[in-house]
Amino acid sequence: MLDLLAETGTLTSTEAAVRLGYSSGLCSFHLRQLARYGHIKEVPHSGGRARPWRLRSQTSQQPDAVADAADAGFGTLARGLEDESYQRWLTRRDRASQEWCEADEAFSAVAYLTPQEIRETAEAIRRLLSRYQDREHDPAARPSDALLAAAVARLFPLLPTETE
Repeated sequence: MLDLLAETGTLTSTEAAVRLGYSSGLCSFHLRQLARYGHIKEVPHSGGRARPWRLRSQTSQQPDAVADAADAGFGTLARGLEDESYQRWLTRRDRASQEWCEADEAFSAVAYLTPQEIRETAEAIRRLLSRYQDREHDPAARPSDALLAAAVARLFPLLPTETE
């Protein structure tokens, strides 16, 4: 949604719903959450029910504690959107072709890694996915059978519990 706001300048929940394929109510909720954590703000408008939003100025400086809280809140929001998108796929996958159903990949792995190895693994995933970034803004670069796909990676240490 932040990328869409950066692209359009201003955005209402209805416009976001049309572009992203979600309900306007869901988009409205997420726009309000982004505003709550300081990432966007409501644009003054001339009445009516439409509430346009825009990105906050990137030049404003926040105290570290406020910025950290906003980043933590945004992370929670992003994870919620990821989980919600995956649940949406699971409930609607019966409408997809057999080929798309067979392409569904969900997995997890555990390994003993150092902090540096976690960073290197994350960078390798980013490099791999960067090969496809031009397709986002250039529809002509997309294969005819390409759909927007989510790739979610969470690399974190499994800390011992209090009893260990």
